[in-house]
Amino acid sequence: MKGKKTPLYETHVALGGKIVEFGGWQMPVQYSGIIEEHNTVRNKVGLFDVSHMGEIWVEGKEALDYLQHLLTNDIAIMREGETKYSPMCNFEGGTIDDLLVYKFNEELYLLVVNAANIEKDYAWMEQNIAKFEVTISNKSDEIGQVALQGPNATAVLSKLVPAEVTTLKYYHFIPGVLINGKKTLISRTGYTGEDGYEIYCMAEDVTTLWAELMEAGQEYGILPAGLGARDTLRFEACLPLYGHELSETITPLMAGIGFAVKLDKADFIGKAALKKQKTEGLKQKVMGAEITGRGIARAEYPVKAAGEVIGYVTTGSPAPTLGKNMALVLVQAACAEIGKAITVEIRGKEVDAVLVGKPFYKRK
Repeated sequence: MKGKKTPLYETHVALGGKIVEFGGWQMPVQYSGIIEEHNTVRNKVGLFDVSHMGEIWVEGKEALDYLQHLLTNDIAIMREGETKYSPMCNFEGGTIDDLLVYKFNEELYLLVVNAANIEKDYAWMEQNIAKFEVTISNKSDEIGQVALQGPNATAVLSKLVPAEVTTLKYYHFIPGVLINGKKTLISRTGYTGEDGYEIYCMAEDVTTLWAELMEAGQEYGILPAGLGARDTLRFEACLPLYGHELSETITPLMAGIGFAVKLDKADFIGKAALKKQKTEGLKQKVMGAEITGRGIARAEYPVKAAGEVIGYVTTGSPAPTLGKNMALVLVQAACAEIGKAITVEIRGKEVDAVLVGKPFYKRK
């Protein structure tokens, strides 16, 4: 099996993690089982290794102007200590990546990007740096990252950090938090539809951090969770996955994340194309679907209405919390109506389904 390993690779093997290749990395897809890990994150707390994610620093007196030009969301309204989600688009409005921006100050930002896109993103960022007084540095290999997710996440973390850290607002972060003498950055974000934290540290400290969190979480029912549960959890919350609901041919507007595209801000890469798409109306849209017949929809399966192909599945899976088989589908906008009867071609058979609203799951 090819692929890079995170510093936690040996830990995953020791825990009985089933290793698969994902975006050029050897990662655990599951330990005790996807359903058990999924339910544990929904009801208690789970710990994920996300050290494969990329960290790119943007620094300099024109860092803000550069990011405003590069990203679709409005970075100018961010305060220090705030995190913001944003797509990064090409000139056609297609999505290069979707990422998180951490603002330290007007001249220093951290971009957290998808693991499979690190090199591509960095190259794109370099390509579009020309007129800005700014330096970018890819520190992905030096940084370890874990995600502590679920209703008990705060209780677990509070055993290791000062109280003010666990009163962090959603989408905010605190740098320089010491956990047993080791420096970490803690943000209240996540990709599961639950409350939780992402904790960054030096790559060499992440094995110790993992062990400390697992120990602190014992009384709260913590389990290590793999990529399988990460996918079913984000899928129920209808959070897009790059390469599925977003791509260089699927714009943020088509994916339904228009909230992160600020067409009223000054010019940015992809603005003209996205404005045109909004004005003329979308031709395709990502919708939710419930599979009412027997079968599980998978990515790229054809979607039909009245016998005609109208699109395809971007993600399909059982939704464990709902006890149903669901899908996210990219379909012609003319057919994108909630309640519309469709079929999904599953292994050559037409299986009944219906278009439904998103998200499938929202925490209480």
